[in-house]
Amino acid sequence: IYHLHKYLIKYICEEKIKNEQQLIAAIDYLLTNPTEPIDQKALEESAGIGVNVTIDDIKRVVKEVIEENKSKLIDQGYNFSMNTLINEARYRLKWADGRLLKNEMDDQLVDLLGPNDLQPNTKIHSFAELVGEALNFHKPGENYKTEGYVMTPKTLDLMREHLKKTGGQIITRFPPEPNGILHIGHAKAINFNFGYAKINNGICYLRYDDTNPEKEEEKFFTGIIDIVKWLGYEPYKVTHASDHFDQLYEWAKELIHRDLAYVCHQKGEELKGHNVPESPWRYRPIQESLQLFEDMKHGKFAEGEATLRMKCVMEDGKLDPVAYRIKYAHHAKTGDKWCIYPTYDYTHCLNDSIENITHSLCTKEFQSRRSSYYWLCNALDLYCPVQWEYGRLNLQYTVVSKRKIVKLIENNVVRDWDDPRLYTLTALRRRGFPPEAINLFCARIGVTMSQTILHPDMLDACVREVLNLNAPRVMVVLEPLKVTITNFPYEKMTELTVLNYPGEESRGSHTIKFDSVIYIEKSDFSENPAKDFKRLTPNQPCGLKHIALVITIQDIIR
Repeated sequence: IYHLHKYLIKYICEEKIKNEQQLIAAIDYLLTNPTEPIDQKALEESAGIGVNVTIDDIKRVVKEVIEENKSKLIDQGYNFSMNTLINEARYRLKWADGRLLKNEMDDQLVDLLGPNDLQPNTKIHSFAELVGEALNFHKPGENYKTEGYVMTPKTLDLMREHLKKTGGQIITRFPPEPNGILHIGHAKAINFNFGYAKINNGICYLRYDDTNPEKEEEKFFTGIIDIVKWLGYEPYKVTHASDHFDQLYEWAKELIHRDLAYVCHQKGEELKGHNVPESPWRYRPIQESLQLFEDMKHGKFAEGEATLRMKCVMEDGKLDPVAYRIKYAHHAKTGDKWCIYPTYDYTHCLNDSIENITHSLCTKEFQSRRSSYYWLCNALDLYCPVQWEYGRLNLQYTVVSKRKIVKLIENNVVRDWDDPRLYTLTALRRRGFPPEAINLFCARIGVTMSQTILHPDMLDACVREVLNLNAPRVMVVLEPLKVTITNFPYEKMTELTVLNYPGEESRGSHTIKFDSVIYIEKSDFSENPAKDFKRLTPNQPCGLKHIALVITIQDIIR
């Protein structure tokens, strides 16, 4: 949208775009509406251009939000999810400067709760403790109490059979595709599925959604379970969608027998979009579809020449989703046994039913599949779990798309999936992020229906909080500057005892040597300091850590 920069520059120069939120919203509008003439009134409304949120407005709204949550804040202190407060204030003051809003929130919280001094023995609460109890889900066997759940005359009998198998236990699953390495967004899904099961004494499956053989690699299978365990979770069982390919195939034939599926020859490009016309093959005879489906299985069609489609309407109005497509590719687990592979829309709910999942937790983009999820289980007279959607987690200034990361690797922009510049979980582990910090981050942001887009600083804050509790203190000088103490107070080099953890003698100590020659960080000294420079200068003395000495400059030797 280079040709549209003139609009942004104009508003910035006129001081009608005053902060990052307005600028991002304006860019989003222009990306969505890139052709001229631009509807400037619509642009201004969508981006809050010209809206002036004063500091008094911010103080007033922050005070209101804190007052509404005052009892919980006093009870929980700084363990309360502060992101909830920030999000509510942002909702009420959409165009407020984010930094001013955050600073005002911090100031008013200090007035209410006092300083946020994390004590050494403060417990880092788990995702399950912070989030699990707050979720008001149905009890196992009470699926029908969930809004939008579809019942049939057989539902209650199937539910009773389900309860006999599970004993009323909560069962969840984490179902990643083995076509890439997990990223920070997956950490939320891992914590949600495993954490919710854990707090309710339930179980959680790790299920590989291995229905696309072209993109699956063994390193992704092993990498996924490695990360799940690194985050501290142990799957009840590790399963694969392909474990049930035979059963899924038989159920597909049953759908055809019931005249609920048919073989279609429309091309992929004809099925794109939401206003796809009805297939000319939708009403072909059942026996004809059965024979053609067998022909698909035995390799008598080329890729793209035939699909199996289900006779249902999805949540977004899309007609007849594809259940099976042809792919002549070697599968990592089943080899060359199959040349037809089930789609996510067909596989997901049926695997959930097979594993007796009670709560099928997935991100918001799958909401459009909920109606087909319920339809398919009911069409085959199978136990039907409840699908519940939550908002995705995204970080600003990061790339988490698998497709984009693959392109970065292929173009040698990054080395691999664990390149420290990425926000894959292997990259964060390589950077030294503790798994407890990842889990704490997921707990702090909570679970909501809306998509969450956060600044990486929030993740960094969680890392610092965990390291503050768990990391022994050491010192290092990266850019040394030699300092000679002319009136060294000791006759010879001496040793100082330093606690490994500040204020905690019980956790041990170590010694450091102190002599007349020491080295300080180059950035800790300035000959021509800025007004707010608080370290060593020709006119400003500075104290030394771990010893009661203050040094003053006598001479500078270059």
